[in-house]
Amino acid sequence: MCGIVGYVGFRDSVPIILDSLRRLEYRGYDSAGIAVIDAAGTLAGSKAEGKLARLVERLAVEPLSGTVGLGHTRWATHGRPSDANAHPHLDCSGTIAVIHNGIIENFESLRERLRAQGHVFRSETDTEVLAHLIEASGGDLISAVRATLAQVRGAYALGVISSSDPGRLVFARNGASPLVVGIGENEMFVASDTPAILQYTRKHVIVHEGEMVVVDRDGYELMDFAGRPIEREVTEVLWDATSAEKDGFKHFMLKEMFVQPSVVKETLAGRVDEVGDSQLAAELKIDEYMLRAITKISITGCGTAYHAGMVGMYLLRALCKLPVEMELASEFRYGDRVLDPRTLTIAMSQSGETADTIEAVKIAKAAGSPVLGICNVLGSHLSRLADGVLYTRGGPEIGVAATKTYVSQAVAMVLFSLYLSRIRLRQHDVPLERLREIAKNTNQLAAAIDLCLNASDEIRKVGAELRKARSAMFLGRYVNFPTALEGALKLKEISYIHAEGYAAGEMKHGPIALLDSSVPVVGIVTDGRVREKMLSNLQEAKAREAIVVIVANYGDREAEKLADHVFWVPKVDELLSPIVNVVPLQLLAYHIADIDGKDVDQPRNLAKTVTVE
Repeated sequence: MCGIVGYVGFRDSVPIILDSLRRLEYRGYDSAGIAVIDAAGTLAGSKAEGKLARLVERLAVEPLSGTVGLGHTRWATHGRPSDANAHPHLDCSGTIAVIHNGIIENFESLRERLRAQGHVFRSETDTEVLAHLIEASGGDLISAVRATLAQVRGAYALGVISSSDPGRLVFARNGASPLVVGIGENEMFVASDTPAILQYTRKHVIVHEGEMVVVDRDGYELMDFAGRPIEREVTEVLWDATSAEKDGFKHFMLKEMFVQPSVVKETLAGRVDEVGDSQLAAELKIDEYMLRAITKISITGCGTAYHAGMVGMYLLRALCKLPVEMELASEFRYGDRVLDPRTLTIAMSQSGETADTIEAVKIAKAAGSPVLGICNVLGSHLSRLADGVLYTRGGPEIGVAATKTYVSQAVAMVLFSLYLSRIRLRQHDVPLERLREIAKNTNQLAAAIDLCLNASDEIRKVGAELRKARSAMFLGRYVNFPTALEGALKLKEISYIHAEGYAAGEMKHGPIALLDSSVPVVGIVTDGRVREKMLSNLQEAKAREAIVVIVANYGDREAEKLADHVFWVPKVDELLSPIVNVVPLQLLAYHIADIDGKDVDQPRNLAKTVTVE
């Protein structure tokens, strides 16, 4: 969603803030702005609708400079994208500026009250009430911010700069809107996400929900909303700034697809021993006796994470013989879930900050359900709420359309399913030898994905043929039904071609009416219990003159005869096949979007981390 950046130190803040905002562009935004305290001690700023380049153009004409500053990229919630609605927002005196991520739920009543007191509003946003509330509170800046926070409701992260306190910046967080503080030498940085400031410092402190932080060039003060000081360990970020760069690839998404073999190796590293036994017990920190006692599993997530969770659903049913249910996190919140201490809730989120997923976790915990978080970010909101965490070790993902996220989360679900099945061995009929077989076969995944990536140029040729389609259908069954859902999601996200993923057996229950020569059908037909059924379903599509694209194992001549195009993939264990089969579908979506000149890394209307409901 929106991006926040702050700097205070001995250097000019403007180039640092602009550089950091560029590194947050992957989050999605529609306008950008900056505010600084200049050499005269005056608050000055500039903002512009559109991409960051428009703000840079304005600053070239009307330069700003100052050693203390804030920057922001906005993704519209209240008020259309415009210069007036871009952040920062000022108070009436023009001495206080505020930037803000999230939503102030009671802003309308606050705005009416402030208007009655004589305050003049210049935007349609909920954010502007914050600047006027700070102004109305009076006193020193920290006390005024604290008084303001006591009056607002919602999930947010905000930053404040004031010419009345020119050497400091004040930030606050409530809910699933991340903030991280970067510690430098005689300078401090604050941002919404680690990649924004990683090129300046690896020493970071995570700001948690319900906390404020005040920074000046000499350091920071972390406190709760009541002003009580908080001590927190400094985190040393292990990956470097080049991990967030393109490394010669045309787009971040392309790079992130091509590093998936390494991501798989990293996610697996040290978690399965040489005979195939899981080594997760110490890492998960969830009591084994509790896991043996569970009678049901509930998995939740949003978007790609939901699809990876669905792969986990099939794995857990097959290997643990437990009832497993799926629920979108946005529906989990309102669906009257039946949860108890014997239900394990698994929450999936790359960032660990997804608002709906965080709220689902809170509901689960309130019902006494133990929670396992599967995420990528150490110190994230999810990692703090969950009873245990399995980190995917994927590194930063810059492209909005998640690719290595899906693969690493699916691998994590394999690992957890093997672990849970192993400790519950006496409670089901899955042989230990079968578990060890699957575990050993995970060693094939990285090489199998690499082979799929080698077909990128051939997939691009197919993409050039299919790019004129205005609708597409993706079909899968069993463990590869989620693969179909994910393939369709990738295509619609970045190419803007309407696409739907279906369980292939549902074709005759409506979707087949859509098929003709203008609607390509992509089917996953790799070896397994549903291969023959999939071929029959695709025969039906072929009979309606649809262009048929098949993901099949090398040498499958029956599938090749049926298909107009085949994406060949190596054969792996059926339960592991979604991790491999998704790769050509990622490449297909990428090439179609790239050929059409779409903004692959920052598709319209989308954001990387969704921190509002």
